[in-house]
Amino acid sequence: METKTFGIEGMSCASCAQSVEKATSKLSGVVKSSVNLATEKMTIEYDGEQLGEAEIKQAVADAGFQAIGQTVQRSFSIEGMSCASCAQSIEKAVNQLAGVDQANVNLATEKMMVQFDPTVLNSGEISAAVEQAGFQAMEETTGNEREKTDANQKKKQQHIQEMWRRFWLSAVFTVPLLYIAMGHMIGLPLPSVIDPMANSTVFAMTQLILTLPVLYLGRSFFTVGYRSLFKGHPNMDSLVALGTSAAFLYSLYGTYMVFEGHAHFSMELYYESAAVILTLITLGKYFEAVSKGKTSEAIKKLMGLAPKNARVIREGKEMDVPIENVRVGEFIIVRPGEKIPVDGVVLEGTTAIDESMLTGESIPVEKKAGDPVIGASINKNGSIQFKATKVGKDTALAQIVKLVEDAQGSKAPIAKMADKISGVFVPIVMVLAVLAGLAWYFIGQESWVFALTITISVLVIACPCALGLATPTAIMVGTGKGAENGVLIKSGDALETTHKIQTIVFDKTGTITEGKPIVTDILVANGLLEAELLQYAASAEKGSEHPLGEAIVSAAEEKGLTIYPIENFQAIPGHGIEGDIQGSNFQLGNKKLMVEQQIELGEYYDLSNQLAEQGKTPMFIAKDGQLAGIIAVADTIKENSRQAIEKLHRMGIEVAMITGDNKRTAEAIAKQVGIDRVLSEVLPEDKAAEVKKLQAEGRKTAMVGDGINDAPALAQADIGIAIGSGTDVAMESADIVLMRSDLMDVPTAIELSRSTIKNIKENLFWAFAYNTLGIPVAMGLLHLFGGPLLNPMIAGAAMSFSSVSVLLNALRLKRFKPSK
Repeated sequence: METKTFGIEGMSCASCAQSVEKATSKLSGVVKSSVNLATEKMTIEYDGEQLGEAEIKQAVADAGFQAIGQTVQRSFSIEGMSCASCAQSIEKAVNQLAGVDQANVNLATEKMMVQFDPTVLNSGEISAAVEQAGFQAMEETTGNEREKTDANQKKKQQHIQEMWRRFWLSAVFTVPLLYIAMGHMIGLPLPSVIDPMANSTVFAMTQLILTLPVLYLGRSFFTVGYRSLFKGHPNMDSLVALGTSAAFLYSLYGTYMVFEGHAHFSMELYYESAAVILTLITLGKYFEAVSKGKTSEAIKKLMGLAPKNARVIREGKEMDVPIENVRVGEFIIVRPGEKIPVDGVVLEGTTAIDESMLTGESIPVEKKAGDPVIGASINKNGSIQFKATKVGKDTALAQIVKLVEDAQGSKAPIAKMADKISGVFVPIVMVLAVLAGLAWYFIGQESWVFALTITISVLVIACPCALGLATPTAIMVGTGKGAENGVLIKSGDALETTHKIQTIVFDKTGTITEGKPIVTDILVANGLLEAELLQYAASAEKGSEHPLGEAIVSAAEEKGLTIYPIENFQAIPGHGIEGDIQGSNFQLGNKKLMVEQQIELGEYYDLSNQLAEQGKTPMFIAKDGQLAGIIAVADTIKENSRQAIEKLHRMGIEVAMITGDNKRTAEAIAKQVGIDRVLSEVLPEDKAAEVKKLQAEGRKTAMVGDGINDAPALAQADIGIAIGSGTDVAMESADIVLMRSDLMDVPTAIELSRSTIKNIKENLFWAFAYNTLGIPVAMGLLHLFGGPLLNPMIAGAAMSFSSVSVLLNALRLKRFKPSK
């Protein structure tokens, strides 16, 4: 018997729980099914031989709900991969395990993300499955992220140094070997003691002695390659191992024949091919390692922003402690010039803090008691004491690092095509290599040496390494570059979809506008001064919680005006307020209130209409039954809103605005910034439905918002873009987060997506083109028509160059800069 727990989505009452219980209890093999509405979970006991997880989920789906297995996500670092075929082998091995929902291996980061049911499977069994496939997997534990990053960086550096050592030591033996084997063919002098005409045995033995150290230095190609081959998962190393082994073994046979007195065999030795192939591929691996190191620089930069220590107050004393030991609620002191260690709230002191590392805003932000501070920002000019509110993995910086890491480890849909091809590529190449060799020997009537040369060339040139690196390296650089520009892209999927966006919907309040109404116009009547009108209006609105009233009070306080007490206060729903101030009766409200109180508006009627057409909200003030004036309040448009929308238009993207405002106000604001389509008088709960309507028109739609009420619309859109200054809920629902709250970053995100996808397509084109052209040439197609034959050494160099060229092309993205 098996017992499993599923999360159930879509339940709203006890009747729903009953329906799920009833539907699952009917299944054959079920002993007991229990649904808890409060926890939204179902525990089911069943016979695993009669019933599977998929059938249980289907029964719940048929009842109108969704069952979700209890999955966890774990990250593993993988050792021993050399090409896309290795990644495919590991994915295949892990995905076959019971309880695994999804396993993704990223060749560029050398990491595997696995989603699995911990009640069915554990991390040890996953590692064992990877080991069975011929590789090493180590679970990445949570802990000190800086130490993990440093250790990972150190490991990469060691690998780079090891590859360089292997290359130059191999070159020490390969260069003289190449001179001895090929020099005499182009007239270069050779000492008589190793002249093939005079001393063929010494000539052959010298080559063998020089080749053996190169084979030893490149032994990992053989151990990994043959192990993968025998386990049924041939990879790039398998191709190299087979090709160089064939060249070496044939040369060994030739050496034996030389010793047997057949001196002409000294001209048919392939020792130098085996050595040169291994040396060149090692050089390619070195360049690959260096390039891979450069792709992850964004994470390194972000991790380097945080200080290593914090000055905390414990038991009344100041003490320096490592940043990872800081606890929530502790008091921390920061002096001028120091970095803020963790997120918190200022308790004492005033200062200016440079938050450009997160927001991109170069002007320091003034901070006083009660203001939030962000870890890794720089305290410029005052000492402060603050209380830690978020530490470790909960800080803003740690969350950003996590977002970038997850994005870099994710796969874009475009990568799946390359992965499928890479998975079957190596076996096909091995078959082609053997067929080509046999065809030249039997049909072309060529010698064994010729046929072997063809086979070796095909095996060596056809490595699918470039295919496997084409997508992940570009995604790594693209998402890293986005982080540098304040654009956090959460996944490869989001990065790819963004370049297809046709319509962008902006929420108005807090996105296009500042979200903080301010007084814009004061029109006075009947001999009042502007300051007096504002003073009376603010006195009336002092107790109001309405945003327009708050704007009027703020304007009066900024001017230092005295707020008078109000008597006989009365709120008139849908119209305004009334009360007595300084012995006079005042009424403040909309046009309806003035008409109802029979207050003559005269020319101010037309003036109020003009203000409304400008996107402002006019508020009428009457004193003792006569109009005293109008105060207009508006939510000001953000500085870069118009510029961002103009840029989106130049990019061929339609721009819409969604708001709860009335049609006239909404259209006035839309006109100011150049919006194409206005969706006005939309209730917060209906925003997602409006996005759905746009999608129903067949348009790829993005939604840009910042509030809790934007979250459903952000999730509904093909791409949800959250403003960084917005709520955690909005940022959680979004695919892209703009850290700087600058709308110019919306076109930047699209430009970055377009540049990255273009780069990926270039990489895939060159990788496919290389293999499409390289393999037929290696098979002797040109030779068939009297052209040259591809030397295995040239094939080895070409293979190494293909991988390096793809990586170098991906690194071009590091030069990305948003257009003006």
